Amino acid sequence: MTKPDYRQISSQLFINAPWYELKNRYLDLFISNHLQPEIGFEGLCLYEEKEEEFIRIAKILQENNLECTMHAPFFDLAPGALDPHILKASRNKLRKAFQLIEIFKPRSIVCHLNYESDKQGYKQEEWETAAYETWHELSQAAARHNSILMLENTYEKNPAAHETILSRLDSKSARFCLDVGHLMSFAKTDWQEWLPRLSPWLGQLHLHDNDGNGDDHIGMGLGSFDFESLFQFLARNKMRPIITLEPHSEEALWQSLAYLKQTKLLDILDTTLS
Repeated sequence: MTKPDYRQISSQLFINAPWYELKNRYLDLFISNHLQPEIGFEGLCLYEEKEEEFIRIAKILQENNLECTMHAPFFDLAPGALDPHILKASRNKLRKAFQLIEIFKPRSIVCHLNYESDKQGYKQEEWETAAYETWHELSQAAARHNSILMLENTYEKNPAAHETILSRLDSKSARFCLDVGHLMSFAKTDWQEWLPRLSPWLGQLHLHDNDGNGDDHIGMGLGSFDFESLFQFLARNKMRPIITLEPHSEEALWQSLAYLKQTKLLDILDTTLS
């Protein structure tokens, strides 16, 4: 069965795409449906892949007029670590991802702040110093290539850590990525606790759904997140962040695109900004 044409919607946003899955499985799907990837560089690809292969895929995307964003690795990393050896290893892996900005020319590069109050909260000042130095270096690296560092919420229970780091960075090249699914599954808070508090830094959204019991990454409209109220807030405040859909299955991708087409949520933002 032929899929509906979602190009008018897909041209306005990005779709998460882990590197190996994009390269080996989904590249034709992205090209034929004009889907713009948010390329995830998790795992060992930053160590195993040759630069020529990154250049080849970037060229294919550019030849097909597909922009991209990037998602830096986060598993096992501690960008605010107190142990200098762990901190060095974390920074070195993140640097490998940021070196690819020159090749892929992404609109943004998303990173996890990786703050957990039950852990780093006991050494708050030391964590803050190390984290600031990490993100200061990387935000400058992004800025040199006209990209933006986006710090995403994951296990943070409130916006305090993001507010602290983003305030200290005080840079147009360092912004906040609001992941709505993580609010429900990890933070157990409403988006209203994060916005407008972090509105001055809001640069990107990660959109997916769940029922609050786990980070399921199901299609929009299949869980319990109130997307309409969030988009109405953005419209009232004339905000138009970069949008990335984060489905964990092809079925969830088509569900999210269908939901956006049916609800016309993107039109709310476009009408407000026109």
